[in-house]
Amino acid sequence: MSAYDDDNIFAKIMRGEIPCVKVYEDDKVFAFMDIMPRSDGHTLVIPKAKARNLLDISPDDLADLMTAVQKIAKAAMAGMGADGITLQQFSEAAGGQEVFHIHFHVVPRWSDVRMRPPASAMADVEDLKKHAEKINTAL
Repeated sequence: MSAYDDDNIFAKIMRGEIPCVKVYEDDKVFAFMDIMPRSDGHTLVIPKAKARNLLDISPDDLADLMTAVQKIAKAAMAGMGADGITLQQFSEAAGGQEVFHIHFHVVPRWSDVRMRPPASAMADVEDLKKHAEKINTAL
């Protein structure tokens, strides 16, 4: 497994070098809207700790991350009026990982709505801001 790369896109987003639509931040985690959402309200939750994926994150940092994932999932479900949540996490290229900073996808789901295909379309930033506000309000 390769070493953590400080120049990955999520590290740059956390440092403010690349813009994002932020949903939540504390001293341990950062959550922001996915720019190619699979559903309305699709949020990415990442630790501030430097870890490539599930295979190298420390147990303590993983516990902090999962606590935040649950918090965001509950808020996304309530704020977006969803019927359920899909969580996704990919580790290493063979596992589907494309950005090598551990992250969880929190994807609100509705019973009668299919998820969009991965990386199918860029979202309108104003729509992302509205979704982030709904989730943030539910926090």
